Amino acid sequence: MMMRNAIVRQIMAAALLGLVTAPALAQRDPAYAAAREAGKVGEQPDGYLGIVGAADPALQRLVDDINIKRRAVYAEKAKENSATLEAYALTAGCQAIARTTPGEKYQAPDGTWQTRGAGAPIRDPRCP
Repeated sequence: MMMRNAIVRQIMAAALLGLVTAPALAQRDPAYAAAREAGKVGEQPDGYLGIVGAADPALQRLVDDINIKRRAVYAEKAKENSATLEAYALTAGCQAIARTTPGEKYQAPDGTWQTRGAGAPIRDPRCP
């Protein structure tokens, strides 16, 4: 159990570094900021950006591009930390959902899209 906790802490630390890179790049795109503010996209527990509701081709391309970049960062950081891509992405998703602000969308563990209120978001029970 202690070994697992140590690994989770390492992945979390690395995820924080990786998340600074991926969303920071995405936030430079005004289309991403507008979609996020309008509630058209939200953070998913798996570490990737999801589309809330119907997607038009431009929104789908935007989300796909961001997710490709995130996956590349996750793969690199997972390898550096001797973690699986899935474990790293889950930790990144936990952190991304925790960092949402009131009014932003995120996906709850049951798959429903939620709007972040003033309280803490509902996160996956596997989140550290």
